[in-house]
Amino acid sequence: QLTMSLNSSTLLNEEKSQGPKRNTECLESLNLQTPPSCQDNPLQHLQLASQEVLEKAKKSGRSKCPRCSSSRMFYCYTCFVPVETVPTKEIPTVKLPLKIDIIKHPNETDGKSTAVHAKLLAPDDVTIYKYPCIPDYEEKRHEIALVFPGPNSVSVKDIGFHLQKFTKRSVCANDDDCSGEPVLKQAKIEPEENNLRECTRLKKIIFIDSTWNQTNKIITDERLQGLMQIELKTRKTCFWRHQKGKPDTYLSTIEAIYYFLVDYHQEILKENYKGQYDNLLFFFSFMYTLIKNAKGCTGKE
Repeated sequence: QLTMSLNSSTLLNEEKSQGPKRNTECLESLNLQTPPSCQDNPLQHLQLASQEVLEKAKKSGRSKCPRCSSSRMFYCYTCFVPVETVPTKEIPTVKLPLKIDIIKHPNETDGKSTAVHAKLLAPDDVTIYKYPCIPDYEEKRHEIALVFPGPNSVSVKDIGFHLQKFTKRSVCANDDDCSGEPVLKQAKIEPEENNLRECTRLKKIIFIDSTWNQTNKIITDERLQGLMQIELKTRKTCFWRHQKGKPDTYLSTIEAIYYFLVDYHQEILKENYKGQYDNLLFFFSFMYTLIKNAKGCTGKE
């Protein structure tokens, strides 16, 4: 969730020599706090496409966005496209097993958001909306879930069971004949197991892109009420802007998307994971390493 504006050797010490900068893209104005669990770079084992194009772009400095001509590093976070020094053909493309909607808080700084990573790397499957613009999910609630921790949230492995109950309730709401049947009993009288599996397949997942202190306005919106909520309880963040006072299981947007898909692939699709979604962290892992090295150079490891 940032756009680089400085060479890695000066990322963290320029603030001392020049004072605070108003440009929110600059790393020196950030509180770069590496979570304890990530000191040894757990991202090093990812199966990523070559990041040579990013290395070259870093050395050449900022470049123009091909659409709006704004000066950016690596990509334009408003147009969702790589800059001129980062050819699109050299950026990996990831195909996702379901569609993703990202609802971005209006006060979330564009240059700090990792949501754009998902749009850049999976452009056919990811859509970003700026709140209060939210799609109408009313008629598709049985196919949609929201990734957000809460008292009623479920784990990824329990998605199928809970989605089945959502589907049955939706059917019974429009069918007087089944209004008295318990949910689990109704599930047993389905004529075809494959039909049931198809009816309870998750087709879209929603993520909220916001600081944790700003999420309340979005999560309480009536248009998101009634959706199944999913919580990622076992993953720990490596985000350099980890918010002080929050547990390390609170992930950045791109981390949440990536880890959800890995769990979904194994727990729901029942397939071996072989790095199919690793490239979603193509930009994130590069920035993580860049910042970690810069901190090491300044003795702030």
